[in-house]
Amino acid sequence: MGARVLERFPAGSPRGSWPAEEYAARRRAEGEDAATVVMDLKSDSFLVLVPAEDEERDRARPGRR
Repeated sequence: MGARVLERFPAGSPRGSWPAEEYAARRRAEGEDAATVVMDLKSDSFLVLVPAEDEERDRARPGRR
């Protein structure tokens, strides 16, 4: 399963994950039902993700359909 990053927010923010959670909530209100927030430890940031569409995954893997 792949995911597409919509936005990144620094984890060191005084508000923590709130900006990412608020952004994801706005996206869900706009119809992006699967917008979720995850913590990326390697980049020390919160990521707002949505599942990758099948077409995007197929394009990412040449030769596979």
